[in-house]
Amino acid sequence: MRRRRNTPLGKAIKAFLLFIYFLMAVVPLYWILVTSLKEPTEVYTWPLRYWPTHISLAGYRFLFKFANFAQFFKNSLFTSLTASFFAMVFSALSGYIMARYKFKYKKTLIVMLFFAQMIPTYLLMIPQYRMFSDIGLIDNLWALVIIYVNVAVSFSTIMARGFFSRIPKNLEEAAMIDGTSRIGAIFRITIPLSLPGIAAIFSFSFVNTWNELFTAALFINSTEKMTVPVALNSFVSKAGIQWNVMGAGLVVALLPTIIVFAFTQRYIIAGLTKGALKG
Repeated sequence: MRRRRNTPLGKAIKAFLLFIYFLMAVVPLYWILVTSLKEPTEVYTWPLRYWPTHISLAGYRFLFKFANFAQFFKNSLFTSLTASFFAMVFSALSGYIMARYKFKYKKTLIVMLFFAQMIPTYLLMIPQYRMFSDIGLIDNLWALVIIYVNVAVSFSTIMARGFFSRIPKNLEEAAMIDGTSRIGAIFRITIPLSLPGIAAIFSFSFVNTWNELFTAALFINSTEKMTVPVALNSFVSKAGIQWNVMGAGLVVALLPTIIVFAFTQRYIIAGLTKGALKG
C-alpha cells in the first residue's frame, strides 16, 4: 500500500483546526482570568477591554472575606479526596479479583458494570434521597462521598481490571516461590507495577467529583456545607451576577483540577487507552 503524502494543503488544514481548537480551549479560560482581575464597574464597560486598566483583587477579597468560599473549598476538597480514595481502593480490589480469578457469572458482571455507566444519574436521585433521608444523611457530606464512590467504581473497576491483566501472573508466582505470601506478592509486585493505573483511577474520580453539581445541590441544604460548584451556582441571583467575583471563584475552582491534571495526565491517558480496553 502506498503511504499517503502529507500535502501542504493537508498540513494547512490540520494547523487551522488545531488553532481553532486552541482558541476554543484557551480563550474562555483567559476571559475568566481577566474578568476576575477587573473592578466591578470595568466589567460592563464598552468597548470590551481585553486586559484590565488597573488589576484589582476585589473579587478574590470578596470571595474569601464575605462569601465564605474557603469553607466551600474545604467541603469540596474533603468530598473529592475521600470519595476518590475509596473509589481507588475498592476499584483496585475488585479489579484485581476480576483479572486474576475465574468465577461463575464473571462475564455477566463485567457487562453489568458497563451498563451501570449508562444509567442517568438523575434517575437514581429519588430512591437515593429517600434512602439517605431514612438514615439521616441528608445535608451531610458523607452522603455525597457514598454516592460519588458508587458512581466511580463501575468504570474504575474496568480500568483496574485492564491494568492488572497486563501484569503477568508469573511475577507473583515467582515471588511466592521465594517465600512471599500472596498478599505480600500483591503489595510488593503487582501494586507497584500498576501505580500508573491506580493514579489514573484516582484522577478520574477526583476530577468528576470536584466538578459535580446536581447531586450536591440536591443533598446539601445548609450554606456552610456547600461544595464549590453549588456555591458558584448560588452566586447567580435575581439581583444579577457579580462577574468579577464569579470569575475569581472559577479561577480558584480550576486550580485543584489543573494541579491534578498536571501531575497525572500521562497516567489518565494510559488508563483510558489501555486499562479500559484490555481483555
